[in-house]
Amino acid sequence: MSKVLPSPEMMPVFASTKITLHPDEFILVSLALSEKERALEAFKQLDPFSSVTVDHAEVSLILKTTDWDTIKGLFQSSQVESPYRAITFDIVLDLSLVGFLSVVSAVLAEAGISIFALSTFLRDHILVKASRADEAVQVLKALIKRCNTQ
Repeated sequence: MSKVLPSPEMMPVFASTKITLHPDEFILVSLALSEKERALEAFKQLDPFSSVTVDHAEVSLILKTTDWDTIKGLFQSSQVESPYRAITFDIVLDLSLVGFLSVVSAVLAEAGISIFALSTFLRDHILVKASRADEAVQVLKALIKRCNTQ
């Protein structure tokens, strides 16, 4: 059992959190910044769950592996990492909430599970290696159960 517990203020947040493990496998892709317009155009045809992030040095994609198989021919080169599974924390989180993902990260790190974190305006998500996804869900559900009994 994990030694990590959220702060008393955050206990009710975790107690109310639902965990959703997406059934699909996902891939993380890094593209050259020059591929930005092509990536944005390609993403118009994809269903959720997917993400495009553009920073000063690259375009990062998160998408279903089957979607990548469909669009990868559009790009000249890429660096990929897979397979991953996506876990959504199905609770609307206030943007002023401090430390939600730090607790998630600490609990999973204690179990030796690496995460790739992704946040949207309302929810947080993590990607974990597909081979560890079921274990990650069990660890997180145990955390939620402990928050419900405190």
